[in-house]
Amino acid sequence: MNDWMLKLLVKAQTLVAREDGQGLVEYALIVALVAFGSTIALKNLGSGLNHAFTNISSTLASSLT
Repeated sequence: MNDWMLKLLVKAQTLVAREDGQGLVEYALIVALVAFGSTIALKNLGSGLNHAFTNISSTLASSLT
């Protein structure tokens, strides 16, 4: 029984000490940051394009009448 408990304790310590998942978490945070930045940039770009096409549309409408 003590041997089994000792093996379990060693296994738990090695699981806690491992840093294999650390790189994955860092990459996930970078991807999330890039996605967030891209979303904000595309939202601003869409707003600017909408404003530009609205100006073009109103200029064309006023020149036709």
